[in-house]
Amino acid sequence: MQWTLVVPLKPLPQAKSRLADTADDGLRPGLALAFAQDTVAAALGCPAVRDVVVVTNDALAARELAALGAGTVPDLPRAGLNAALVHAATVVGAARRAALNADLPALRPAELARVLDAAAEFPRSFLADSAGLGTTLLAARRGRELRPQFGVGSRARHRASGAVELTLDAVDSVRQDVDTGGDLRAALALGVGPRTAAAAARLPAGRQ
Repeated sequence: MQWTLVVPLKPLPQAKSRLADTADDGLRPGLALAFAQDTVAAALGCPAVRDVVVVTNDALAARELAALGAGTVPDLPRAGLNAALVHAATVVGAARRAALNADLPALRPAELARVLDAAAEFPRSFLADSAGLGTTLLAARRGRELRPQFGVGSRARHRASGAVELTLDAVDSVRQDVDTGGDLRAALALGVGPRTAAAAARLPAGRQ
């Protein structure tokens, strides 16, 4: 059994504001797009993934990610991340759906497969991020709604909502999202995809 992944992405000029200490306004949109491209490319290479649908209102991002093989859905609610995910999950209507962060540039297909295989054992489940506070993946099997609670402190909210926390070793690439300069350095240490590597190479010396 395979999964449909729903990947939310803000308009690029608004994305990754917490990287301001690492990348200026001219570089952040390119980094955000590179993160999403490497995330989507890795996800599409995962044997447990049937398809990837990106929910975004950014025309450039939609075009570039569609070129990789992703489907795209506009964020019609325009009411934040969780509303976008609920909308996209309803549109795709797949039996197995999982929300995946768009900022996992070190994502490895084999590690994602391990997480999704584990998620198949539960009605709803999630994977915490590397910091232990947030969430990078939320999954729901047939007949269950995603009920996303992403945002600051989402690990605790997803757990309180009844979703089972997946406790797996050796899936660091699925946990390592990028919000800060420190996160980016951690992702680079894991080994990022080619688009993120190229975008990070344009950062000022000492900020990579």
